Amino acid sequence: MKSRFAVILAATLGPGAWAQNQLQMPKDLPAYGTQPAAQLPDVKAVKLDNGLTVWLVAQPGLLKVSMRVLVLGGLAADPADHPRLSELLANTLAQGTRARSAKQIAEEIQSAGGDLEVAANSDRIAMSASVLSAKAESAVNLLADVLQNAAFPDEEVALAKRNLSSSLSQDEAEPGFQARRALARALFKAGPYSVIAPTQDSIRQMTAGELRREFARRFRPDQCILVVVGDLDVARMAALIRERLGGWKAPAEPPMAVKAAPSAPVTQAVTLVPRPDSVQTTLLLGGFGPLRGDPDYEAAQVANAIYGGMFSSRLTLNIREDKGYTYSPFSDLETLRAAGVMRTQADVRNAVTGASLNEILYEMNRMVTTSPTDEEMSRAKRFLLGLEALLQLRSQTAGEIAELWLHGLGPDGIVTYNRKIGETRKEDVDNVARKYLPSSRMTIVAVGDEKVIRQAVAPFALPVETAK
Repeated sequence: MKSRFAVILAATLGPGAWAQNQLQMPKDLPAYGTQPAAQLPDVKAVKLDNGLTVWLVAQPGLLKVSMRVLVLGGLAADPADHPRLSELLANTLAQGTRARSAKQIAEEIQSAGGDLEVAANSDRIAMSASVLSAKAESAVNLLADVLQNAAFPDEEVALAKRNLSSSLSQDEAEPGFQARRALARALFKAGPYSVIAPTQDSIRQMTAGELRREFARRFRPDQCILVVVGDLDVARMAALIRERLGGWKAPAEPPMAVKAAPSAPVTQAVTLVPRPDSVQTTLLLGGFGPLRGDPDYEAAQVANAIYGGMFSSRLTLNIREDKGYTYSPFSDLETLRAAGVMRTQADVRNAVTGASLNEILYEMNRMVTTSPTDEEMSRAKRFLLGLEALLQLRSQTAGEIAELWLHGLGPDGIVTYNRKIGETRKEDVDNVARKYLPSSRMTIVAVGDEKVIRQAVAPFALPVETAK
């Protein structure tokens, strides 16, 4: 423990200083097969006169069509006094238009053999539908009506507010949610990305009239993309969309500008979220990472997989398989439009809170100082490319392509991602690890019993602040 702690504080490990845990596999396993190359979707890009972006992808065979609409301006665009207004906006968007009731919308999409989902995140509001290809025209008609004529009926808004209030009460009882909320505040201070939840008071104050005003302000064709993927005639679908959405007008005023980029570097400190009598501690560490379009994004994904992003990662082999401190530690790279966030989470027994934090910080610094092995590189690449192949199933392609647009990329980003993952070298992983993974660039959130946490983190000599 003492020698590892010294390593964390100094971060001076040499490349061969510590032996790496190796997964012992049976010797008679066949060799890996050849990784198939990613196929670039044949995307027909259309730009309507009103500014609406349309990407169409014909994939004959399965008689289904998936549609995905993204509108810029999600939670980060919400008024400061009404956090998560976008969540309520999304929850009520498809609950009635000038011509259709909520029941009629539900029955119409179900009769098309599909469903309609709406959700908001920090950067956008998304609406998705997957229907039988023979009913694609009906689905386009429905989406066009919702996008232009959502009415936000008073009774539907009242019901959605009650549901959102109940959901918030449930979330606030969960240590994982408490940790994420505290981490967002620690990383983004008072910026737009610092808010991940409403308050009960803000929910009470939200009104149907406010939702209608926000809808009129945000839902505009020049801030929107419609992606359609499946068994479709591209020319016919383009003509249909132009007919149904070509008359959608953008407001005269310019679109809203959201300044959400981090305003200050990460402070290495511990934010303590008291949870009296908790039998475990939730540890959540976070620091800034690359944007989706940055040149080192793919190398950062490989580094993250090796560190903690896959089951055979260094972190999992250490604190789960070797030491048994936790059941399912993980790390991920979240990419927002204006920020990337590297996160590590582990739910650990009270008795090993300090030891677990020590090992997490150790593995971060070992990424900085110890190059990955050939086996780690191969395993990480196969994991990431295999995951990407699953995402390219028909039901996911529309969403993935739309997210590329959200980050300012074209549909060829799918192939670029796969190619750059395959081309990532050990030197690239070393470089991004030094840039993003030093433990000194991480802030720490600990949710649990206050006395346990304070005793556990005391040897690290870090500032400890109680979450507000």
